[in-house]
Amino acid sequence: MKNYISKLQKYMPPSLTGRGWGRVFFLFCLLLGFASCTGRHTRKQTGAGDTIPMRYARNLTMVEHEDYTEVFIRNPWDTTKVLHQYTLIQETGGKVHAPSLGGGGGRLVIPLKRAGIFTAVHCGLVKELGCEPAIRGICEIEYINIPSIRKAVSEGRVANFGSAMEPTIEVIMDAQPDALLISPFENSGGYGRVERLGIPIIECADYMEYSPLARAEWMRFYGRLFGQGERADSLFAEIEKRYLALKEQAAKSESRPTLIAEKPYSGVWYVPGGTSAMGVLYHDAGANYLFYDRKKNGSLALSVETVFEVGQQADIWLIKYNQATPLTLKQLRTDYPPFAHFRSFQSGRVYGCNQENSRFYEETPYHPDRLLADLVRIIHPELGIQGEKQYFYKLEP
Repeated sequence: MKNYISKLQKYMPPSLTGRGWGRVFFLFCLLLGFASCTGRHTRKQTGAGDTIPMRYARNLTMVEHEDYTEVFIRNPWDTTKVLHQYTLIQETGGKVHAPSLGGGGGRLVIPLKRAGIFTAVHCGLVKELGCEPAIRGICEIEYINIPSIRKAVSEGRVANFGSAMEPTIEVIMDAQPDALLISPFENSGGYGRVERLGIPIIECADYMEYSPLARAEWMRFYGRLFGQGERADSLFAEIEKRYLALKEQAAKSESRPTLIAEKPYSGVWYVPGGTSAMGVLYHDAGANYLFYDRKKNGSLALSVETVFEVGQQADIWLIKYNQATPLTLKQLRTDYPPFAHFRSFQSGRVYGCNQENSRFYEETPYHPDRLLADLVRIIHPELGIQGEKQYFYKLEP
C-alpha cells in the first residue's frame, strides 16, 4: 500500500500538497483504487511514469508511460475527487498496442479520427491544431462562426447533433464518433442517453480553471487527443510568452482605471467573479476591476441596484452581447434610462463585443493573449499597443 501511495502522490496537482495532505490524499487513493464519484471505473497503476509539468492548470494532470499516457481530471467542484481518468493508447501504423493495465474504463485510442464536439471553442482549437478533418459532428451550429465547418455541415460531411443540452441521439449514432468532447456542469446528473451510448466522453472542464493561461494550457491535453501534442505545447508556449509580455507592459502604467462589465438581463446582472478568466484578464490588463475582490471562478449573479451603485462611477464599461445589429448608447439608454448618468457613458468609454458575428467564443479561451491585447488598448491607450482591436469596439451614440 505504501508503494502504491508513493506512486500516486507523484500524479497529484501541487495545490493538493502541503497542510492537510494526509486526509485529502487518503480520499484520493480510495477514489483511484476503487471507483470515482461518478461511478466510472478506475484502475491500478502499473508504473510511475513521467508527469508532464503543467505551469498553470490545476485540474489537469498528465503522466507519460512508455506506451500510454494517463490523464487525471480533478473535479473542479470538489477538488478532493477525480472527475474523470483516461488512458490514451497510441495507434501506430494502423495497429494499437494495448498494454496490460488491469480493469477499468476510460481508455481512448489516439489520435481521435471521428470526434463529436459539443462546443464552438473546442471546434476552433481542433481546427487550429490542423485536425479539422477529425471533426465529424458538432452541436449548436448557430454559435460556430467557422466558415469551413459551417460549409461541411451544409454539405453533410459533418453531422449536426442539434442542442448540446439535448442532442439528437440518432444523429450521433449515425456519425459513429470515437469520442465526444462535452463541457461538464456541476450537479448535472450525468449525460443521460448520450452516456448510455457507450461512446467515450471527454469531460472538458477547462472553463473552470482559475486563470486565462490555466484554461489555455488544456490545449496540451486536447492536442494529445488528436496526435498533435508537440504542436499544442509549442503553441501554448507562444501564447504564454505574448500574454506575459502584455501583462508586464500594462503593469508599467501609473494609472488603473476602474472598470465594470456586462449589463443586466431579466433583472439580474451577471458579472465575472474575481478569479474567473475574465476577472483575471481585466486585472492583468491594468484595470481596477470593481468586483475583483469577489473570489469566484464563474459569474456572480447580482442585483441591478448592487452593480449600479458600484458601477456608475467606473471609468470604463465593457459589455459582451449577442444580437444581429450593433449595440448602441441609445439602446442602453432606452433599456434603462439611468445608464445615461454613468461616468463611462458620459465620457464615451463604453465598449461592446458582439459575440453574434465575432470569433470571440472560438478564439479567446485558447488565445487569451489576443483578448488581453484588446483590453490593454482600451484601458491604457497611452501605452500604444500595436495592432487593431479584434473583439471590443467603442459603442456608437
